[in-house]
Amino acid sequence: MNNIQSPRPAVPRTFLTAIIFLLLLVPSMTAAQVVPEASATIILGFPSGEFADNVPGTGIGIDLTGGIQLAGSPLFLGAELGFLIHGRESRREPFSTTIPDVEVRVITTNNILNGHLFLRLQPGVGSIRPYFDAFIGFKYLFTVTEIRNVWDSDDEPIAHSTNLGDIAYSRGVGFGVAIRLLEDNWSSENGRDQAVGLYLDLGVRYLLGSEADYMKKGSVERLGDGTISYDIGRSRTDVIHPMIGIRATFR
Repeated sequence: MNNIQSPRPAVPRTFLTAIIFLLLLVPSMTAAQVVPEASATIILGFPSGEFADNVPGTGIGIDLTGGIQLAGSPLFLGAELGFLIHGRESRREPFSTTIPDVEVRVITTNNILNGHLFLRLQPGVGSIRPYFDAFIGFKYLFTVTEIRNVWDSDDEPIAHSTNLGDIAYSRGVGFGVAIRLLEDNWSSENGRDQAVGLYLDLGVRYLLGSEADYMKKGSVERLGDGTISYDIGRSRTDVIHPMIGIRATFR
């Protein structure tokens, strides 16, 4: 797959309009009684369309979400940040040509960082709460190579380098259901009763991404003369994200 150089897309007008609209909603929501929510979910990543042709396989990662819902209203405004690894290679190499008796582990990962604002429609109450989401934001696709100790891979890397990074504009939809696991009431210091609920969150998202440069597993080729070659692809970056996690509500 050759590196195709083409002009970066301008910021879509609909993208800017949606961001402004979401930001204008914040003052009206914070002025009313709101119900905060936060969730942590495990996500899978199934490339779609052109992206699936160039990047086979499934990614895995984690997603964090937070937002507020108007009390008694189905309208929810939130933000999410997700991190996904869709390719990983690991090998052992001598630390240097002059110190061949010391080995290190060289790890290359292909990653996607998601950041979105979203609007959600969901019932304000209930033990089973189906929902529908609309997303607008970005994806940062990047490949990192790092050097770690062979036996202590959890330590900080000895050195690392970002081989490639590119940003794609992103939008999409999602749907799912939150199933209440438990709810507990407690009193805060000011004497106000607080209800905390925990929900099992099951859902799926389809995030459409604009064109971007990226690498996949095997894109870094080591040549015999000590240099490296990058096999860089470019296409749309559409991904389907099934997810499962835990959501907490605070009333």
